[in-house]
Amino acid sequence: MIELDTTNARRIIDAQFPKYKSLSLEPIIPGGTDNTMFRLGQTLCARFPKREEAVPQIKKEQVWLPRLAPLPLKIPSVVGGGPASAEFPYAWSLYDWLPGKSLVESEIENWSAAAIALADFVLGLQAKDVSSAPLAGAQNHYRGVALEKRDELTIAAIAGLADEYSEEVLRRVWDEALQTPEHRGDPVWLHGDLQGGNILVSGGRLGAVIDFGLSGVGDPACDLMVAWSVLPRSARSVFKKSVRAADDTWMRGLGWALSVSVIALEYYRGRNQTLSHISRQTIDAILDDL
Repeated sequence: MIELDTTNARRIIDAQFPKYKSLSLEPIIPGGTDNTMFRLGQTLCARFPKREEAVPQIKKEQVWLPRLAPLPLKIPSVVGGGPASAEFPYAWSLYDWLPGKSLVESEIENWSAAAIALADFVLGLQAKDVSSAPLAGAQNHYRGVALEKRDELTIAAIAGLADEYSEEVLRRVWDEALQTPEHRGDPVWLHGDLQGGNILVSGGRLGAVIDFGLSGVGDPACDLMVAWSVLPRSARSVFKKSVRAADDTWMRGLGWALSVSVIALEYYRGRNQTLSHISRQTIDAILDDL
């Protein structure tokens, strides 16, 4: 794993983009799980993969973010790409800087309005052309595949959290989601990781969605996990109506929220406080709906 410091990042950026030598460079803390990030001046952001497995996510964003824009919420624009070099062995990217703070750090003025904004974003993304788009699978950690393909990992994670949550209750919720009919329609574009750390808030309102590394084309239910990962109970019905989710799709969305959160919590607790908090918040929201 490679985690760049500011000195090394400065050297890499200056070699590829000398016109930005005069701009300040500051690390973004906390950084991402897969990437080390820096703010370059007031309008740019540099993103460097920490490991080889994250490089395809960077390259995917370089290709697809320009094609997915515009959307109802702002998404990053790719300003340039740096190739692998002797200084740094992985491809990396420069993006425009999007204002705001993550939803995890922010207050929302009106949750019903936020639910509608999220629904508009999801529907806008689903409407994008899927021609030649990357299918859900290994390339995006299987976000958007049939839920049954996540059964083994989900059950193992539920068992691993038995000291915090009732294994019987979580298994019952998961089994109900698994019994829901699979998506039979055409695959659609998914963000794949709609949680508070990837949603930016400005002035009390949702403003942008970042980090499309787990995006791909698959079951639309996957992005409905945002109903539990972000929204309070009072706003979930607004989101469901606005996103026009059928009951089967909604139940698969709950299954996605459960699967992603238990796997993340079982892995990150004791390692990453922010992601553990997001995962617990999601599980608690699911249980609150029972």
